Amino acid sequence: MKETVITNLTSKNDNFSCAFADKIIAESQETDEWYEYFDAFAALLDHPKSLVRNRALHILAANAQWDEEKRFDVVLPAFLVHITDEKPITARQCIKSLAQVGKAQPQYIPAILSALHDADLSKYKDSMRPLIEKDIAETERILTDSGL
Repeated sequence: MKETVITNLTSKNDNFSCAFADKIIAESQETDEWYEYFDAFAALLDHPKSLVRNRALHILAANAQWDEEKRFDVVLPAFLVHITDEKPITARQCIKSLAQVGKAQPQYIPAILSALHDADLSKYKDSMRPLIEKDIAETERILTDSGL
């Protein structure tokens, strides 16, 4: 089953893979049914295709609320690397998903805020940098204003 899940998330048919990821994310908001695949999802953070990395970021964030085993302790550094992903869209997806991770697992908020603060955005084009900066500011606001 794990192989099927990974195959579906990495399919060349992006519409299918995206719909499958959306299903996992939606179901993960309500149940821990997909948490058993957490490590498999985490392995996709290093996938060469940015769309797959995006899916992994969102799925992991959706499953953060079920992480009683503290698997995020191991995954968080690899997750935070994508704040400055080579693809600016993936960086933006990562930054936005970190708000969900922090809300679900408040002990990670200091590390998340530190990584956001220290992010070097100089490699991004002038057209993308302000958008990424805005995303960072919004995620920082959510994590500091949420009273966690």
